[in-house]
Amino acid sequence: MIYLELLWSFFQIGLFSIGGGYAAMPLIQNQVVDLHPWLTMTQFADIMTIAEMTPGPIAINSATFVGIQVAGIPGAVVATVGCVTPSCIIVMTLAYIYYRFRGLTMVQGILAGLRPAVVAMIASAGISLIILSFYGQRTLPEDLSSINYVSAVLFGVGLAVLRRWKFNPVYVMLGAGGANVLLQLGILLTAKLF
Repeated sequence: MIYLELLWSFFQIGLFSIGGGYAAMPLIQNQVVDLHPWLTMTQFADIMTIAEMTPGPIAINSATFVGIQVAGIPGAVVATVGCVTPSCIIVMTLAYIYYRFRGLTMVQGILAGLRPAVVAMIASAGISLIILSFYGQRTLPEDLSSINYVSAVLFGVGLAVLRRWKFNPVYVMLGAGGANVLLQLGILLTAKLF
């Protein structure tokens, strides 16, 4: 039964994730955290981080990692197949339609209309992950002073490094992770000494 649930969940994700892997993140979160409590929000954030850092599309990597977490290697295969199948069918159908009717203004209008929705889905996923990192929960707390200042500073420094010096994002993520470990160890040692 779990294999059918994984297949159906990731089939839906593959079917409705227009705009790439980042646009699929809210859909994946809804399926694996909200509808089926297979993962906690913290586990989901960890899987998204790993899926981002590993080579390949983030949605497929996420499907594979969630499948392994839920049902082992067979679950990974089922989730990955479920995620890829609708995308392949849709892309082949759209390629045929586009090449056949690409000169029509209606086709150009449809493509232009999809762009804002994709931007909104990516922004939604990014904001959810930032709130989780800064506050340790999925929604903004009533008391905004409970922010994790280490995460906020690392985010700001990482963003500045990416924007100013155009470093490779993988190196920035590794640096931020290493800096976080060192800072947390320093905080623990300081708390034990005093």
